[in-house]
Amino acid sequence: MEKDTYNFRKGEILLVDKPLGWTSFDVVNKLRYPLKKKYNIKRFKVGHAGTLDPLATGLLVICTGKKTKEITSFINDKKVYTGIIKLGATTPSYDLETEINATFPTSHITQELIDEIKLQFLGEIEQVPPVFSAKKVNGKRAYLSARKGEELKLKANNITVFELNLELKEADEIHFYIKSSKGTYIRSLAYDIGKALNSGGHLTLLRREESGSFDIKNAQTVEYWTNLIESTEVGDLDLGI
Repeated sequence: MEKDTYNFRKGEILLVDKPLGWTSFDVVNKLRYPLKKKYNIKRFKVGHAGTLDPLATGLLVICTGKKTKEITSFINDKKVYTGIIKLGATTPSYDLETEINATFPTSHITQELIDEIKLQFLGEIEQVPPVFSAKKVNGKRAYLSARKGEELKLKANNITVFELNLELKEADEIHFYIKSSKGTYIRSLAYDIGKALNSGGHLTLLRREESGSFDIKNAQTVEYWTNLIESTEVGDLDLGI
């Protein structure tokens, strides 16, 4: 993974394995600080190509310097995720951020039923984002209103699911693999799958494995990148900017 030389101002793509509990902006800020210090620049361009929720882990594509101009094209890439859907219960956030608000039966759920309802979620579909999301409603982030207990109605978005594998591992757990378009909320997918099974569902584990041509296998920790930035010589690397 490591190259001989890096020019972070001219532009680099850093593949980060985002840790659990961090926001995507936490990662950006953690990498921006040593870059600002290294280059003695107050405003150093660093951005990410596709947000990951704090409770998700996995591939986060970070761009520095002039590479930030390519972020939009990376955001448009297909994404691959793996994870676990817990059946029989829902939460307001569709994941573990909030407490269970309703429970449902699961004894009727079989692999055959899962295979049958899976067809509803393949191809181009409409999906309503979670109210606990960064979507803007009347100019305000939805999650800010949701945390205050305010009722929200979000508009459905068109997304595309290219591949979907759902495997019943336990009586109340589905392990999944999904390749989907930009804008897909896996939390909403977990909720909708639970509903389609005449039960409930929420996300308990989510990991981004791929983003376009980038793979988690080639990603490094935040600490790896901060150490590399701090140990990289500036000097001649800035020529040609």
